[in-house]
Amino acid sequence: MKLLIGLLLLVTAAAPDVRYFRYQLPVQLSPHPAQNCLVLDAGVFAHAAPQLADLRLYRDGAETPYVVRESAPVEAGGKSIAPLNLGLRGGQTVFDAELPDAHYSDLDLAVTGQDFIAIVTVSGSATETGGAETGLGAFTIFDLTHQKLGRSTVLHLPESNFRYLHFRVSGPLRPDNFTGLSVERLPEIQPNYQTVAESAVVHPKGHSSVIEFTVPAHVPVERIAFAPAMQPALFSRDVSIRVEPVVPPASTDAAEQERPVTASGSLLRVHGNQSGHRIDEERLTIDVPWAGFATATKWTVTIENGNDAPLILEDVRLQMLERTLCFEAAANARYVLYYGDPALEAPHYDYATLFAPQADAAMAFRGHEEPNPQYQPRPDERPFTEKHPVLLWVALVAVVALLGGIALSSMKRKP
Repeated sequence: MKLLIGLLLLVTAAAPDVRYFRYQLPVQLSPHPAQNCLVLDAGVFAHAAPQLADLRLYRDGAETPYVVRESAPVEAGGKSIAPLNLGLRGGQTVFDAELPDAHYSDLDLAVTGQDFIAIVTVSGSATETGGAETGLGAFTIFDLTHQKLGRSTVLHLPESNFRYLHFRVSGPLRPDNFTGLSVERLPEIQPNYQTVAESAVVHPKGHSSVIEFTVPAHVPVERIAFAPAMQPALFSRDVSIRVEPVVPPASTDAAEQERPVTASGSLLRVHGNQSGHRIDEERLTIDVPWAGFATATKWTVTIENGNDAPLILEDVRLQMLERTLCFEAAANARYVLYYGDPALEAPHYDYATLFAPQADAAMAFRGHEEPNPQYQPRPDERPFTEKHPVLLWVALVAVVALLGGIALSSMKRKP
């Protein structure tokens, strides 16, 4: 049965044809043909089918395989790691932790309590106890709720891969304030982001600052980056995000199906001395979980200022993770990227399955997107019943009426 369904899909699936692509993008190779990679911008997403399903690369007029790679974000740590050997030593809280067998960067301590400032000194070793330890630094954690400056319990460690970490806490926190920690693993390649939309226009609304954007359909947004002025040096502001479809005059089915969605986050900047401790902490980006909508969307970003003066924002940017299209380039060949045929399904290439990135891969250069001069609308290949659903209902009603008439005549002829 599965084989039959697969054969039917293969027969009915639309085949790519250069004539049916609305857009083309010339690709210029690097001087040394080898593995080449091309950065895909928001314009390609806006004009291509969802998830880039209709993207096709042609070399001298023939389709050639490729793979789309996504710049990987920092991986979340997942489940909490329980502290080991938690207790007091010399009046200070101490504990150990067994870390995952991988590279990691930031650690987030699960700390209970409010209104505290503490110094956490961290060292690493290959064994839980008795081995040589390497100092990784001293880090300030804080909760400044009474000052309305938020809290931070993140330790920004240098890149590390020690199996065990050892913690010594100087400050008002006791062992029962620590319930665990989570780790962020470093990706193999640091993520790059591309700007989807940006604005420095801020609309005051009561005690709030509102920034608005319009994002084309299918364009992913995965992070919002804020660039406040240098002053004030201390602030903590809650942020709400609302995304709703931009419904055109003739509302489409896709727009009617899209529902407004919301998210929230916070901005934080603490630079200065607090209770004799130097704190330098910034959190000026908010991750958002949406990878593209079926229609164009309006984004409303609202910063809650409370009774404080509004933040002076030099820029606010909606960003997506960078995607690159990689392929094996041949010398003296002409490459063109085509897209804009929603009838196509995503291709499946052996090249993508067996892809091995090369350290010396070259970056190809993008030309300017332009309408495909060969474009013509794809002929409607749907079955007759799909093209004319009303006729199907008319025929069904006629058949029911005919059968009803026959039944009524039969009843009248009975003695």
